[in-house]
Amino acid sequence: MKRLINKKALILLNGYAQLPAFTYQANRLKEELGKLGVVTDIKRNDEFYAYVDNDGQLKSKISDYDCCIYLDKDKYMSLMLEKRGLRLFNSHEAIQACDDKMITAILLANNGVPMPKTLAGLLCYNLEEPVKSDSLDIVESRLGYPLIVKTCYGSLGKGVFKVDGREELEKIAEQVKGVPHLFQEYISSSRGKDIRVIVIGGKAVVGMLRKSQGDFRSNIELGGVGEKIELTDDVVKLTQNVAKILKLDYCGVDVLIGEDGYYICEVNSNAFFGGIESVTDFNVAKSYAEYICETMRL
Repeated sequence: MKRLINKKALILLNGYAQLPAFTYQANRLKEELGKLGVVTDIKRNDEFYAYVDNDGQLKSKISDYDCCIYLDKDKYMSLMLEKRGLRLFNSHEAIQACDDKMITAILLANNGVPMPKTLAGLLCYNLEEPVKSDSLDIVESRLGYPLIVKTCYGSLGKGVFKVDGREELEKIAEQVKGVPHLFQEYISSSRGKDIRVIVIGGKAVVGMLRKSQGDFRSNIELGGVGEKIELTDDVVKLTQNVAKILKLDYCGVDVLIGEDGYYICEVNSNAFFGGIESVTDFNVAKSYAEYICETMRL
């Protein structure tokens, strides 16, 4: 690929992000973009770069950038920057589609995407109200045990609970009733393992099998280990369709392994790629940087 001349990119990180994976992600992208001739700055989203002024106009302190690699989930800033004309990777719409796990499931529904059976948790505005027993009866009857309870916001396996019986269901439901959450079918054949696929520009570029010996969740950050695999045609087709539906430039798609096929578990618009790069030797940062540059040429 030819080097781009006079192109400048911004990588915007969450203002509070402390995990090394965040800085690794940003530095690797800056490195690969630099090789393609793109001058890249890394900033934290902590300086109120865009705001509504008292004249009713949307103002931005970010200028002179051709695009922004948005490694945050702050929906207010992403929307303001887009309204000011900045091209985001991923877009505001795409990030929001992945940020809420229930919204992700709803948007993927009716598009030929197999998923575990999923029920949206009831909204609770008064935390003094007990969880409705009749509602939990429905959860039991439709999903059986074990089942999964998830908070709709969160990553790295946080806010995900495996529930084995009624007493535990009541306890966890009470715990999460004040935040958006969902109830989901447990795919027992995929216990402690799944397939993480990176999709860039609509193409599934690399995948790994993630396994955990001591947890039903396979996240590497929770002790899981990765193993390089060749993606089957079914997984490639499925994950590429997911990225297309959600209009994602870049994403990590987590695929559960069912007894009768594959199921989409979650989609992460800012999926860390350090682990999959080390396991597979595939240069995810280079592939993403090249896609960004190809898009910027248009």
